[in-house]
Amino acid sequence: MRVLMVSDVYFPRVNGVSTSIETFRRGLAAEGIDVRLVVPRYGDEADSEGIIRVPGRPVPGDREDRLVGWRGMHKAVRQAAQGCALIHVQTPFVAHYAGLAAGQALGVPVLATYHTLFEEYLAHYAPFVPAGWLRGQARAFSRRQCNALDAVVVPSTAMRERLAAYGVTAPMHVLPTGIPLTQFAGGDGAAFRARHGISPQHPLALFVGRVAHEKNIGFLLEALIHAQQQAPGAMLMIAGEGPAMGDLRQRVQQLGLVDSVVFIGYLDRRQDLPACYAAADVFAFASRTETQGLVLLEAMAAGVPVAALAAMGTIDILAPGQGCIAPPDDTAAFGQALGALLADASRRQVLKQQAPVYAAQWSDRAMAARLARLYRELCV
Repeated sequence: MRVLMVSDVYFPRVNGVSTSIETFRRGLAAEGIDVRLVVPRYGDEADSEGIIRVPGRPVPGDREDRLVGWRGMHKAVRQAAQGCALIHVQTPFVAHYAGLAAGQALGVPVLATYHTLFEEYLAHYAPFVPAGWLRGQARAFSRRQCNALDAVVVPSTAMRERLAAYGVTAPMHVLPTGIPLTQFAGGDGAAFRARHGISPQHPLALFVGRVAHEKNIGFLLEALIHAQQQAPGAMLMIAGEGPAMGDLRQRVQQLGLVDSVVFIGYLDRRQDLPACYAAADVFAFASRTETQGLVLLEAMAAGVPVAALAAMGTIDILAPGQGCIAPPDDTAAFGQALGALLADASRRQVLKQQAPVYAAQWSDRAMAARLARLYRELCV
């Protein structure tokens, strides 16, 4: 069975959507499904086996992303879709309309994964537009797009409920992205700490992800002050890049945390990231808009206890309380809980043992098998 995936984002752009596409692509191959990709070209990447690149230009104000041409994307998708049994759209921009048009022209099913809760994101990037109007527009946009599809994949039950409240009536299937478990085990945390000048004696919390306003990293900075009362010398390491970096560096200085916060930028997922996870005592996460929270599962797969807000997509992961804690959405309470965990080695050891066992339930192979079944059902 051959399937076409279409997206406005893909590696080398690092984010959750790119990771999800590649994780499923590898897993689906083991299920006998050949996946073609149509994605943007960011620089001089050449087309490769099964990957067609469409030229794009930088998005204004965002050097990381690309805006592909309407005609170029439609042409590439229409050509790549020949011989495919189904089209799977991954983003709601030009890729959505190109995928839908090709599906209608060729008479094949089109489904999409709803990765991003846009109503929560827009206020950060259009602060001068009334928030209520933005939310209404985002909901109407999502409703129209989803209801034009044969099916919608959502990464969490919270997302399914939110879309249903929007008025989405297309069939929705909860199917999170799986985790390649072995990829995150066995990192050399001690060497990673030494490389970045972090003493083994310092309690270390870690954030991994895009350094963007919607990730609520400022919350973690303020919580760190309270955590240090429970765990003197506690530090926060931030792995990632993004548009909020300048503001966060300034906030670190304002809070007097220059010696307690380390920014280390993007990391290679196969070599540096496992070591980064292994270097941490606790993984800390405060996003209120995450549709799944893959990094929580990555940390757990690496045997790192998680302290995170239970909001939107992270609820499904945190609810069982295995390998994690879910402190209240308050910087003081969160920081105190984080600090208590950083200071309690025996409690961390219990969570550390639970975490990889729990993460195994979210393996990439299991989730790819579920997606393969959905593909075949849609093509009957």
